[in-house]
Amino acid sequence: MRLSLGAIPYLWPRQTVEDFYQLHVNSPVDVIYLGETVCAKRRTLKIAEWIDLAKELATEGKQIVLSTLTLIEAKSDMAGVKRLCNNGDLLVEANDMGAVQLMAEQSLPFVTGPSLNIYNAYTLKLLYKQGLMRWVMPVELNAETLKDILADAAAMGIGDKIETEVFSFGRLPLAYSARCFTARFHNVPKDDCQLVCQNYPEGLAMDSQEGLDFFTINGIQTQSGHIQNLLPHWQQMQQIGVDMMRISPQPHYMVEIIKRHYQVLQGDSMATDLQPWLTAAACDGYWCGKPGMDYIAVET
Repeated sequence: MRLSLGAIPYLWPRQTVEDFYQLHVNSPVDVIYLGETVCAKRRTLKIAEWIDLAKELATEGKQIVLSTLTLIEAKSDMAGVKRLCNNGDLLVEANDMGAVQLMAEQSLPFVTGPSLNIYNAYTLKLLYKQGLMRWVMPVELNAETLKDILADAAAMGIGDKIETEVFSFGRLPLAYSARCFTARFHNVPKDDCQLVCQNYPEGLAMDSQEGLDFFTINGIQTQSGHIQNLLPHWQQMQQIGVDMMRISPQPHYMVEIIKRHYQVLQGDSMATDLQPWLTAAACDGYWCGKPGMDYIAVET
């Protein structure tokens, strides 16, 4: 299996973003995704600048993938997605069906993100005909479901033609809304949000009435309150046929977290403990077929 680094889901300062990618272009990850996937109002880097940064990073030997917005709310949003899809050189992660159509019209290969509803091998086959080369499993699916999907894909003759990527580490992307919950928390309108989400480099914690860290609010995106950690399940992933484990960025300890993943994939089964570098409780419930916020891990 290989490692990938997902697109930054938060609004970080421009210099922080550039420093982050310059650091991790030399890390053990094989694939780096970048681009704004959450909110079009976040313009730390403009579309052309994302493309330029991606092309610069591509010279360092990594596979660089441009990620598109997940929720398209205006023609201007779609225009930005079109510019990414027409970049001319780099692979694109399509996070909505509009981007899929744009890539298919050009007969270009693409990746699908976890927000696309791919729940069976028939959908994989349809998208493969349109150019799909790698898919990221929706985060709410479990290991047994993935095993069945890949078995069906193999029976259809496409099992070895599409790579499978699993969201293995980070706060789970659960939902997107036309409303901005961070702006609502600050009692400011979305159209004049003042980009208040930039005050929360790892999202805004939202507790339940029982005091549990239930969700994380990230602008229009709702994330899990807990951090998904599937590293203890790496051998099961390998057996099922997963090609890539995705690590989603957080503002702290990324060097250590990536290093641990790399060590495990190199055979050091004692390196699966990430507890010292977790900024919230761990979870793996969805993968195990349980409530998403549960933590079941027993495998190493």
